[in-house]
Amino acid sequence: MSVSSARGNGVAFPEDLREWQRGLRAQFPIITAHPELAYLDSAATAQKPQAVLDAAQTYLTTTNANAGRGTYTWANRTTDLVEGTRDRVKEFLADPAPERSGVHFTSGTTEGLRTIARDWLTSYLTDGDEIVVPVADHEANIAPWLEAQQLLAGQGVRVHVRQMPYQPGSHDYDHNALAAQAGPRTRFVAATHVHHVYGGNMNVHRIRQAVGPDAVICLDAAQSIGHLPVSVAGLDVDFVVFSGHKALALPGSGAVWARQRRGPDFTPGGWNGTPNTIGIASLAAALDWLEAVGTDRIERWTVALAARLTEGLRHLDAYEILGCHLSLAADSPVQQRQGIVTFRHRDIDSGDLGFILFSHGFMVRSDNHCQGSAGEPTGSVRVSLHLYNTPEEIDRLLSVLASLQ
Repeated sequence: MSVSSARGNGVAFPEDLREWQRGLRAQFPIITAHPELAYLDSAATAQKPQAVLDAAQTYLTTTNANAGRGTYTWANRTTDLVEGTRDRVKEFLADPAPERSGVHFTSGTTEGLRTIARDWLTSYLTDGDEIVVPVADHEANIAPWLEAQQLLAGQGVRVHVRQMPYQPGSHDYDHNALAAQAGPRTRFVAATHVHHVYGGNMNVHRIRQAVGPDAVICLDAAQSIGHLPVSVAGLDVDFVVFSGHKALALPGSGAVWARQRRGPDFTPGGWNGTPNTIGIASLAAALDWLEAVGTDRIERWTVALAARLTEGLRHLDAYEILGCHLSLAADSPVQQRQGIVTFRHRDIDSGDLGFILFSHGFMVRSDNHCQGSAGEPTGSVRVSLHLYNTPEEIDRLLSVLASLQ
């Protein structure tokens, strides 16, 4: 890795990527149209490059039709687009056995997780089984599994919910505690790849060893797809669910990848209506664009920006940074945050701080970030980054935050 300097696993700023980033930033019309603003809320939704906007426009003006319902040219092209994008998702996830896996398109991560819970998990579990739920993660990765438990209880099937253990202080998963907790009735584990509040990579690849070869692992990848390389072979999970709009595609698009190796094949129930063909077209274009750009370089850039922010914040006594404090220094020997930094001012309400920051041109999120009941008890400000953000934006933000001490 060519960087200005590097020590241990710490992150120095990747100077070799500056020209690369300038060229890519210029491809986001909404970003270039507002140079006075800094969009720092990509964990909520990402902005779209021109290539994705062009793909959507081209589809609507040349091919728009329903999929799987006609024999004319436009309908056939749309059907090919939908089926081809399923294959594209598998390729993007480095699927080692694409002939066995399946891809189902959804409106996003929330619908995808609920579909798994409602249409697959309820038929997979039996009386006395256990599931593991990450109660300090996003509510979308908690509520569906509790709803499945309630549905089964109504049928006389008792399912025990175990809480995913977390390491005190760092808020990473405690894989040793998970291994001690898991048993032969541990049938399903819900996990998150990158935490939407603490910004940590949750080391999902360690879960398989902790829970054994038979448990099904379902991964919420909403904050990792499009931000870093994701390999289902390396993670050894059974489901990957993500939202297209956080991966540079249009809103209302998303996917469930299912390995189809443990338990019955995943088949969403009910009648399949008209798919979101324009969303699927945008998703295919977004995955193509991300692959050409390189998610490894996106990760280097956003991790370095987050390290620049935490390095500055840790010297400002008025702020409390959430998550692992060992990772705050730019040359920290532990893993850095994946482009997400969340903090509080010790005296200014987080909602008020969000308004103050917007008055200076910074768009951040300020609330409880849809975190589960075991998460943070009070609101906070979250800065979430993508490849269109710059070190100059981080430096300006730190200057404003320092003025509020």
